[in-house]
Amino acid sequence: MRMLVLGGTVFLGKAVAAEAVRRGHEVVCAARGQSGPVADGAVHVAVDRNHGLGALGGAEFDAVVDVARSVTWVREAVRGLGAAHWTFVSTCSVYADHTTPGSTATLPPLEDDPAAPMTPERYGSVKVASENAVRDVRGDDALIVRAGLITGPGDTSDRFGYWPNRLSRGGRVAVPDVPDQPTQHVDVRDLAAWIVDSAENRTNGTFDAVGPANPLSLVLGEIAGAVAPPGTELVRIPEDVLHRHEIAPWSGPRSLPLWLPASHRALMFREAGPVLSAGLRVRPTAETALDSLEYERGLGADRQRRAGLPRDDEDALLTAVG
Repeated sequence: MRMLVLGGTVFLGKAVAAEAVRRGHEVVCAARGQSGPVADGAVHVAVDRNHGLGALGGAEFDAVVDVARSVTWVREAVRGLGAAHWTFVSTCSVYADHTTPGSTATLPPLEDDPAAPMTPERYGSVKVASENAVRDVRGDDALIVRAGLITGPGDTSDRFGYWPNRLSRGGRVAVPDVPDQPTQHVDVRDLAAWIVDSAENRTNGTFDAVGPANPLSLVLGEIAGAVAPPGTELVRIPEDVLHRHEIAPWSGPRSLPLWLPASHRALMFREAGPVLSAGLRVRPTAETALDSLEYERGLGADRQRRAGLPRDDEDALLTAVG
């Protein structure tokens, strides 16, 4: 199979390319090449999608995988390239209601606007418009992958990696006091394998690409079981204390990753049954935690993080609850 990965130099795109190469497929990665090298064994074609598809325009492939965040890029690619199978990687952020479990209404579509701040809502709306652009050309003959939280080696968001990094240091660890909050993630390698499977099998449709939902206490417990030294204590911090100390949920500076505000408790409570029935196989959280910790240590455990609690802020929370 000749596969084109539009991107292919970071995280999911690179994992897809690596998996396809491992299986013996011919893989072309189209990217500027500024974010890093393509996977070993893949061919890099330098393309700046701000200026079109370059030499790829009109080319034919057995499969195309596009992870773009730009409607313009998505529309140009699906109109300008031929492929027996097309995958577009979208996001569960396309949903308008993250409070009600099972809600399927999506946000209104929005076109690209470089001047507009890329909020989570705008990101979701741009992905809705991108999904529509794919369907306008291919109808039902496409795979739309609405990814949830993607974890594992190569993730620089710090939303998952914070926890194995912090828990590996042991001691008293501040965790949000929402033990029953649903939590879902999918290891990047498992998602990449399923995307390649789907290209090989010509699987089409729209799927929430998520692993099973488990209580946050169980997820953190699995991570701790894999990486924490003996005597590590997970200290539950009530939400009112987190708010009083201006700790942010989910991501960003001074945040507790995986903690969701009440308005978004269903964000990680999507139905995993359809994608699991379609062949997605997920590894244990403990395995993802161990490999994420190795990746974290390669980046530098004490680097400036995109998400998580600085030590002084965590100490203040632990002191506040005694």
